[in-house]
Amino acid sequence: MKITGVELRRIAMPLVAPFRTSFGTETTRDILLVRVVTPDAEGWGECVAMSEPLYSSEYADGAADVIRRFLLPALPPTLGVHDVARALEPVKGHRMAKAALETAVLDAQLRASGESFGRFLGAARDRVPCGVSVGIMDSIPQLLDAVAGYLDEGYVRIKLKIQPGWDVEPVRAVRERFGDDVLLQVDANAAYTLADARQLARLDAYDLLLIEQPLANDDFVQHARLARQLRTPVCLDESIESAEHAAAAIALGSCSIVNIKPGRLGGYLEARRVHDLCRANGIAVWCGGMLETGLGRAANVALAALPGFTLPGDTSGSRRYYATDLTEPFELEDGHLRVPTGPGLGVEPIPEVLDEVTTSTEWITL
Repeated sequence: MKITGVELRRIAMPLVAPFRTSFGTETTRDILLVRVVTPDAEGWGECVAMSEPLYSSEYADGAADVIRRFLLPALPPTLGVHDVARALEPVKGHRMAKAALETAVLDAQLRASGESFGRFLGAARDRVPCGVSVGIMDSIPQLLDAVAGYLDEGYVRIKLKIQPGWDVEPVRAVRERFGDDVLLQVDANAAYTLADARQLARLDAYDLLLIEQPLANDDFVQHARLARQLRTPVCLDESIESAEHAAAAIALGSCSIVNIKPGRLGGYLEARRVHDLCRANGIAVWCGGMLETGLGRAANVALAALPGFTLPGDTSGSRRYYATDLTEPFELEDGHLRVPTGPGLGVEPIPEVLDEVTTSTEWITL
């Protein structure tokens, strides 16, 4: 297909409550959307880069700049989705920007052909189980109230964000209050070092599904050493930026579980390759989230329906983060979200909501 133009649109999405992790607190998501226009259809991609380079080296302004100056000029005059990664490969890094552009191309291609994201990726289910990520709180009682609310909503798994000084005590409190039947895991976002191994080993007593990204994102060796000292399975998130990274982590014994985030991996095609690799090697995977709107959530839910996703992901319902989503809201049904079946993403922005949250637009003719 031929791309006639691309729109770069910035939106500001207020969160229903501040979301605090070991690297910062968000109250509003500054999101870059990419809209690809062709003679036959248009497609949307959501860039998951944050406004500041805290989760990764990427940030929204930088993603817009690299798309404008380097990625779009690299695309051939006519292309399919499988051509995008090859065309962009000479540009080093910037995987979140690449993922947004590739997703928009894929959405346009699938809308034109009438095929859904789920069918294209190889979804094996029509709905997926949903977990929820609970940020760092000001107090244990506040945390317990939040967890109680999410369990009442029907979420089938709870993930607690942790950091030094906020780890064993909140986990103990949640276990004591809600019992051993609750699926529980923790996420450190690289906040610890190997010197903290003894402290992290104290979490073994609480029957966690996993501990996610305890150490630095660029250190497979230290994660392998830590994994040998813990009974709790180690999951990698920020460390895995490609199928090659996943293969290295598996070979070294750095993890036994992988959190697959398409934005971090450069797109849904690479995410599917990581899924296939992990499934072939007996490594469990689940789909992570980056506080996406309904556009990104639709694609993530489709991905999470692949057969290797055996653990509940962070594909929460829309109201977990937004009072009004950009698309028709995703609603939890018995702890699950349905996989969209319409062409492409199967959802579209609601025009009046999109206009209300838009802060800037830029049209680029190709």
